[in-house]
Amino acid sequence: MSDTPHPMDRRTFMTAAGAFAAGVAAGTSATAHADAVDALIARDDDTALQPPRFAFEEATVADLQQRLTRGTLTSRALTAAYLARIAAVDKAGPTLRSVIEVNPDALAIAAERDAERRQGKVRGPLHGIPVLVKDNLDTADRMQTTAGSLALVGTPAPRDAHVVQRLRDGGAVIIGKTNLSEWANFRSTRSSSGWSGRGGQTRNPYLLDRSPCGSSSGTGSAIAANLAPVGIGTETDGSIICPSSINGLVGLKPTVGLVSRAGIIPISASQDTAGPMTRTVTDAAAVLQVIAGRDPRDAATTTAPAAVPDYLAALKPDALNGARIGMARNLAGFHPAVDAVFEQAVAALKAAGAVLVDPANVPTVGKYDAAELEVLLYEFKDGLTAYLASRGDTVRHKTLEELIAWNTAHASQEMPWFAQELFEQAQAKGTLSDAAYQEALAKCRTLSRDQGLDALFAEHTLDAVVAPSNGPSWPIDLASGDRYTGGNSSVAAVAGYPSLTVPMGFFAELPLGLSFIGRPYTEARLLGLGFAFEQRTKARRAPRFLRTLPT
Repeated sequence: MSDTPHPMDRRTFMTAAGAFAAGVAAGTSATAHADAVDALIARDDDTALQPPRFAFEEATVADLQQRLTRGTLTSRALTAAYLARIAAVDKAGPTLRSVIEVNPDALAIAAERDAERRQGKVRGPLHGIPVLVKDNLDTADRMQTTAGSLALVGTPAPRDAHVVQRLRDGGAVIIGKTNLSEWANFRSTRSSSGWSGRGGQTRNPYLLDRSPCGSSSGTGSAIAANLAPVGIGTETDGSIICPSSINGLVGLKPTVGLVSRAGIIPISASQDTAGPMTRTVTDAAAVLQVIAGRDPRDAATTTAPAAVPDYLAALKPDALNGARIGMARNLAGFHPAVDAVFEQAVAALKAAGAVLVDPANVPTVGKYDAAELEVLLYEFKDGLTAYLASRGDTVRHKTLEELIAWNTAHASQEMPWFAQELFEQAQAKGTLSDAAYQEALAKCRTLSRDQGLDALFAEHTLDAVVAPSNGPSWPIDLASGDRYTGGNSSVAAVAGYPSLTVPMGFFAELPLGLSFIGRPYTEARLLGLGFAFEQRTKARRAPRFLRTLPT
């Protein structure tokens, strides 16, 4: 692989990038040209979907750091290459609509990181590395923070989210914001994952007519398509794990409290977290190394380790040897093809020396679903009000009620496909002092922790529980919404415990992931187990940007 990016016609790149920037400035972004893009995808010319050759295809953070250290590559040249890749793949060609906005200052920031490197200052594993972050993380720069909603377009946030600040302090170059399921998929019960009023419908780079899952749809699609080396997603229940699995990525949902939520548009104080979405376990460890840490603005982080563990040091090829792994059979069984690939993964775990407890079923699966929704509705209303207040004069709307009214008044833009049932249900809730909320929260914690994962881990002395992350992706259907094919994210999400998905194989052209679920703050152990599985199986492969499944 060459140390120099493949040259792209400058006029082509500048025209594409300029058109994209103009669309964002106008507040229409990808939506305005959706019809034209759909016409392009429908053509019989297969080459229209193939992006130009990319010198940094599947490059890891370590690969790039070696080149930067040797001086055969600069961060500015690397950043320019990824911006050109975004123009060629996201805004043209396959037209993924995964990047909602690019950072107009990215090249200048990259040049600053180069200057620091020349002076002998390297801030950490992400120094000079381009990163994409989901558009529900505040960035105090010239980019918007909107959760994909046109209602929040206007003035940028006044302060970085803690995760963003950690990335900047670690030397990362934030090159853009990714599209998402609008409001992190907490607006409607009939939504299409990856659709937002501001960004349009994100596509899956493996099969363009299939869902990228969500809500971190844009990050999943973009990192899978090599639009940046690494990205940041957020999860309440499945929003990192599902798009990572379905886009052939490694995704880590950390323990709630390991990564600060300050400056992130919220759903749930008891379940929200941000985490890495990457193409390798090593890259996920590098990102977590930078973003983890306590934050006075988020009380949940007071239970996190005082010193951030060395996640990269935990990555050992023999980490599975002797590890006690529980086979959560009752978290599988939702798709026969997925089960077949899962059996291959189980065989790989055994061959790597893992001690398998089979079955090790999670005893309380599905028993807290209604209580979880009740908790989320209450916490969304409360948390969103606090978040909007934190934005001061940079947002026009101060309450959920005002956002509901705005959506109704702008229904043709914001609700052409689905409505806002969840917004309305949340608005009808009272305060967090309500007995209904307190009872639902207690039920969730008892069933997911005490009688669920804690009981299972104690009974079998487990290092992790494994299960298929998700079913295969489904066709995008804006009129009817998602046709979800199964998954296990709720088990770790409701408990607030860590979960790591690693590519385990394919069903036809559709990626599938294997989840490793652990006790609180065992991310280092999970990353080690995932790394050993990854090194043995090497199941990830880059997308081919196919229109649909071959027949």
